Amino acid sequence: MQHVKCLIIGSGPAGYTAAIYASRANLQPVLIEGPQLGGQLTTTTEVENFPGYPDGVEPFQMMDEFKRQAERFGTVMVSGIVTKVDLNASPKQIWVEDELAYKADSVIIATGASAKYLGLPSEQKYKGAGVSACATCDGFFYRNKTVAVVGGGDTACEEAQYLANLCKKVYLIVRKPFLRASVIMQQRVMNNPKIEVLFEHNTVTLTGEGKVQGADLVYRKGEIDEHMVHIDIDGFFLAIGHHPNTQLLRDQVALNEEGYIVVKNGAQQCYRPDGQVLDGVFAAGDCADPVYRQAVVAAGSGAKAAIEADKYLKTI
Repeated sequence: MQHVKCLIIGSGPAGYTAAIYASRANLQPVLIEGPQLGGQLTTTTEVENFPGYPDGVEPFQMMDEFKRQAERFGTVMVSGIVTKVDLNASPKQIWVEDELAYKADSVIIATGASAKYLGLPSEQKYKGAGVSACATCDGFFYRNKTVAVVGGGDTACEEAQYLANLCKKVYLIVRKPFLRASVIMQQRVMNNPKIEVLFEHNTVTLTGEGKVQGADLVYRKGEIDEHMVHIDIDGFFLAIGHHPNTQLLRDQVALNEEGYIVVKNGAQQCYRPDGQVLDGVFAAGDCADPVYRQAVVAAGSGAKAAIEADKYLKTI
């Protein structure tokens, strides 16, 4: 078992940025990379909205550059999955692949979040080739094209409106006969001439040669008037929610109703489930952000978490 000053869980923009700041502060951090190297960002097509990449950048290249920068300052990268933590112990205890591997004076949690998908085989087939879970990230690639958004809540309506500003046409695929979104959001969608709402439709499969070119839907599944519908589209956006990757932490840190880590505003400080401050534990990135879910915001919160960890370590 190894005793470290700072242990970081997660390898997305938040985790890698925390590692850069922590290693430059001579905290000699160890970063456990987790199951998805580079985090959720690597599921997108191309990153064009992160400062410093005027021509855009492939997400794997970007995350590799983050990683190499952290390694340059001394971060130790460990390939593995954290399977258990005891954040109430002093020092904190971390199990990797079911083995107690580290004791840490401070821990930065950057486990990210995962988009919810419909579970269709074709979603995986076209991921990065027309299937996206982030209109803000990928909408630009579909300027003057036709896309579909799946969902009926506020997020789906917001994404449909965002895409309508870029695209020729937007289908909003809603499985229920009504929208769950707030009244004002419903009005905006229904009054937008570029958005066509397909109520009581469920996606069966996506089609296309090498990329998304269409979707097969079923109308009023199980009813007497059930029938198939095909739409021609260039992009397919999921807007049915995200779930934070915090299952490991449910009895360790305070979570909100959706499972996101509750942090002290501006300081990334975590709390125990009883509301008491959890000394030496900080969270960054999408696991603690149900609102923005952007790489640049995650990176900023990673920097803040590392700075706060450094402050904390100087007090013990």
